[in-house]
Amino acid sequence: MLIGEVERRSGVSARMLRHYESLGLVRPSGRTGSGYREYSARDIRRIFHIESLRSLGLSLREIGRALDDPGFTPSALVDDLIRQTRDRIAAETELLTRLRRIDAADPADWPDVLQVVALLQALGSPDADARQRAALASGDGLPVPVEALVEAALGETDPHVAGALRWALARAGEDAPALLAEGLDAPVAAVRERAVRSLAELSGDEATARLQDALAHPDAAVRGHAALALGTRGAAEAVPVLIDMIVAGTNDTDAADALSGLVGDTATADRIVTAMADRLTHPTTRAPARGRLTQALAGIPGTTAARALTDLTHDDDPAVALTAAYLLQLRDER
Repeated sequence: MLIGEVERRSGVSARMLRHYESLGLVRPSGRTGSGYREYSARDIRRIFHIESLRSLGLSLREIGRALDDPGFTPSALVDDLIRQTRDRIAAETELLTRLRRIDAADPADWPDVLQVVALLQALGSPDADARQRAALASGDGLPVPVEALVEAALGETDPHVAGALRWALARAGEDAPALLAEGLDAPVAAVRERAVRSLAELSGDEATARLQDALAHPDAAVRGHAALALGTRGAAEAVPVLIDMIVAGTNDTDAADALSGLVGDTATADRIVTAMADRLTHPTTRAPARGRLTQALAGIPGTTAARALTDLTHDDDPAVALTAAYLLQLRDER
């Protein structure tokens, strides 16, 4: 088969076939009487083998070794190709993410593009001061995509930078709540906590809805931060989680304050007291938890809370009874 026919059948150009020949990868088995290259069926199979190995990313030198060296083993080379491919994909993915974020900033001209690039680089800087300055600059209206701020906030370990990033996110626009909510499903607990803390500082109905969803999260820390934030927003759905926090002794003082802040009318106060009384009488509620619940009743106004404290003055636990009596005395003095 002449070189032109090989080109048509294999898809490999005549120029590349000559290059393969110059490297010793494939040599035509014969020549015609006129001196033209003539390829045998075996030569054609070798060409297809070369193209198959090229498709895996092997260099021509590596292909020559693979085809001609009987002692050549592919495992190490394939492992190396896997590593190289992963590195290349990671680099390309990072570039794609950066380009998308620049596009999301909707730059008007090249100076805007350069400004976005500089801020993105600063957000990823190993220097905490540089990251903090970038976060504050973005909050002042410089075009940094929300996705970049969310990624930075979820990965930030410095408390000062984290505070600046939350401040920037609170001014970042309507996409922030949904993006932060995705962080609630992160496999790392610290990332989940950063996500809910950032959500807690966002205003608006979307952020509130995301926090309400977080009340059912399997992570107690996420539930707790969401409940505290919702308590300041007057969301009664937070009551069960706030009571759980008091029982568990996790931010129990803040939880008690949030409960007292939820009392806007007598009916709400009665519901809160009833829920607390149920936990007080539950057989799994231990003495320390009952003491914390009793103390939390002090922040609930109304006659229902007063009656609950009166009942607790006769509690079998002397510490609970004394605490209830003292709180009743304070109520009388007020």
